Amino acid sequence: MRFSEKAPAKINLVLDTLYKRADGYHEVEMVMTTVDLADRIELTPLREDEIIIASESHFVPCDERNLAYQAAQLMKNKYHIREGVEIFIEKQIPVAAGLAGGSSDAAAVLRGLNKMWELNIPLDELAAMGAAIGSDVSFCVYSGTALATGRGEKIQALPSPPACWVVLAKPAIGVSTKTIYQSLNIEEINHPDVSVMTAALHNGDYEQMCASIGNVLEPVTTKLHPEVEQIKEHMKEFGADAVLMSGSGPTVFGLTQQETRAQRIYNGLRGYCDEVYIVRMLGSRTPLD
Repeated sequence: MRFSEKAPAKINLVLDTLYKRADGYHEVEMVMTTVDLADRIELTPLREDEIIIASESHFVPCDERNLAYQAAQLMKNKYHIREGVEIFIEKQIPVAAGLAGGSSDAAAVLRGLNKMWELNIPLDELAAMGAAIGSDVSFCVYSGTALATGRGEKIQALPSPPACWVVLAKPAIGVSTKTIYQSLNIEEINHPDVSVMTAALHNGDYEQMCASIGNVLEPVTTKLHPEVEQIKEHMKEFGADAVLMSGSGPTVFGLTQQETRAQRIYNGLRGYCDEVYIVRMLGSRTPLD
């Protein structure tokens, strides 16, 4: 019997970094929401005590470097599971794109194995386990919309964003999150106001949401990769109401409430990069299988 889980991408409506912690991580405040661009994870039980990763994408590592592999290994060790699993990853989310594709895959594996092995672990415990794999995994376990603090593992649910279209555009480059954070100068940050964004979501105020987006990593990434700024400018020219880089990049997203305008932005950007998507925000925490 196979078990299937959906692994949606996320975007950062706000990403702020407060200071560098003693453990080497950065203390962050982020407002994140999931969108309906998603990988699909298929889990197949194995009698042999092994973990096999399979994917048709040559960008996906099929060994312990894969966060999905690490998620399965963590559950096997923690709950003394002597069975194996084959994890097939149907990849739709671009790799190294600032969309938490790997983290979402890992979260989907945690949820799926919880069902497959009938462990009945509460979602909060799965999210806590996810923090040991990566900073975005805890959020991805829940999905929906949330304020993430600490190094990203402390999750507080927020209301769904106002309905709108999201155009995603990823230039043909990969960005290392570690490199971007290492290049960040805390003293030079212009901090976005996270409280204004959370208020916009509570009020369902689309205009206020658009006005309060911000990402302190964006200037760092655009300095290293000017094409990110070029995509931002094109999105604005084509009529997006708000434009921001997601995570450490390089993916840029634009927001609009008009489907025809979303299509115009999409068509315009296709001339500048190959990976362009029109999606909707998923918004609330919903069953993902």
